Amino acid sequence: MLNRRDWAKRAAAVASAATWPQAWAADTPAPNASLSSGITSPVLADIASRYFADQLELNPLQGSATLGGPKYEGRMAITISPEHQAATLALDERVKRELAALPLEPLSADDRLTHELLSREVQLSIEGSAFPDHLMPIDQYGGMPVALSNWAGGDQLQALKTPTDYVNYLKRLRRIPEFNQQAIVNMREGVARGYTVPRPLVQSALPMLKALTAPKLDQSPFGAALRAMPAGFDPADRTRITREYVQAYEKDIRPSMLGLLAFLQGPYLRACRTSAGISAIPNGEAYYAYLVRLQTTTDMAPDRIHALGLTEVERIHGEMAKLQRGFGHKGSINEFLKWHEAQPRFRPFRSWDDILTAYYALNERVTPQLPHLFGKLPKQPLQIRAIPELQRATTSPYYSAPSQDGSRPGIFFVGAPTTPDKYNNSEMTSLLLHEGQPGHHFHTSLQFDLPLPAFRRFGWNDAFGEGWALYSETLGHEMGLYDDPNQHLGHLKMELLRAVRLVTDTGLHAKGWTRERTMDYMVRNEGITAAQAKQATERYMASPGQALAYKIGALKIQELRQRSKQQLGERFSLSAFHDRVLSQGTLPLQVLERQIDGWIASQRPATA
Repeated sequence: MLNRRDWAKRAAAVASAATWPQAWAADTPAPNASLSSGITSPVLADIASRYFADQLELNPLQGSATLGGPKYEGRMAITISPEHQAATLALDERVKRELAALPLEPLSADDRLTHELLSREVQLSIEGSAFPDHLMPIDQYGGMPVALSNWAGGDQLQALKTPTDYVNYLKRLRRIPEFNQQAIVNMREGVARGYTVPRPLVQSALPMLKALTAPKLDQSPFGAALRAMPAGFDPADRTRITREYVQAYEKDIRPSMLGLLAFLQGPYLRACRTSAGISAIPNGEAYYAYLVRLQTTTDMAPDRIHALGLTEVERIHGEMAKLQRGFGHKGSINEFLKWHEAQPRFRPFRSWDDILTAYYALNERVTPQLPHLFGKLPKQPLQIRAIPELQRATTSPYYSAPSQDGSRPGIFFVGAPTTPDKYNNSEMTSLLLHEGQPGHHFHTSLQFDLPLPAFRRFGWNDAFGEGWALYSETLGHEMGLYDDPNQHLGHLKMELLRAVRLVTDTGLHAKGWTRERTMDYMVRNEGITAAQAKQATERYMASPGQALAYKIGALKIQELRQRSKQQLGERFSLSAFHDRVLSQGTLPLQVLERQIDGWIASQRPATA
């Protein structure tokens, strides 16, 4: 599952939280309750099931997202509190002791894999407890208050279909003052100990947080909940819900948000560090090394990753140069990319509806080709929608996973921090393949139906999840989608972005790069604007190491595909390879490699 210490921050960032399914209705039983855990050892099954239940009890928002039902609805933990941090560590240490006491020899191969994955998960969380990132609870995404406001439309984590849903959402909103108070306490301690957020990140968060202090509820993003109220509600319920929401906002939520805003734009902003990289905080070099290991699931050193990024940027520039001749443009790669971005013919849209219509048509081309590339297909459909307006300035396109009971499909949320007439259409194919199908939609939807213990069925790490999605972009070649030079160039632009991340993330956090140097590198090598470079740089400043996972994961899957093809020859089946990669759910890359090597051996003819 998501590391518990990352849950609040990643939920606030929305893109990460979107890997979890929408909460089920309060009267719906937990989905797939009949699915086998795949564990034959009763002791291991008990350890794994109690771990899963106990960590969801500690993180009820994650419980709503994962299982739904009345047990978690209306609850929200203050995950940045000292009490919660201590309880999380206690859980991890308990599970570590229980696993250590379980002999490995009698376990089946599948059970040993589960034992290995659970041991790794709790050990990484224990190691992460040494780094007090809870002292930096607000970044450019605005923290939990902004996340809760984004859910006010009822189309994401928080269901708003029944009067009970509205009661539950209000219970969560009423905890915002407690979160804000704890956040201020934490940030004061962070200032004293040298753990502060880079100043530009707080400055970027202020407009969103200020919007949450509007004088009246109907002027606030929280007011979207009332506008989303179903027309079929009883008038008495409608009146009561409206009254309770207005009272809570005016009496508790708004005053609390005003206090948080005053602290952030006053004493905290003045105390924030001016450095960009995480290495500037106490023990920051060790923290980044831990985050690189956590995010890439490898032992690669930052210097090696930086060098790999430089090599990949050069290689992709070479591929772009081949396409450049076909566009009839002369000049540097950077000049070519800027020229291409500005061409009106590649920006044909006048509304978000125009963009969505184009994605619908593209998805109709993709869908019939998927059975040729996969033996197993998701049961749940994929929908395409626009990102809620409040998020567009800070949030990239993302995927929201489906509910297993079929009540909610997987959703690819489309958006960009720009107006529709500036939306370049060249990257649409790669975006759909990555965020939609067969990227995140295939990975998460198929995983939810695997006979695995719950902590694995709902598991996630970025190296596998984002690596698979980035690899999925390359399947546009098999589908003939990149026969269009414009879409091929867009694909290379997306790949270049991920290669640049290897350079800039390690530059920021391991080599002392400034925010300005990082932005300049992006502008010079990607052909993007300063505003785009600013948004990307601030994302990497807020989440060190996370941006490394995409390219590291994709390169490993591509390497394993090539190895399988070389060793199996005519016996190689691309659809069988894809099914095997997804057959065990989310895995660390080192474990995935071991699994694919075993699969290759099993496909060879038996020797006499």
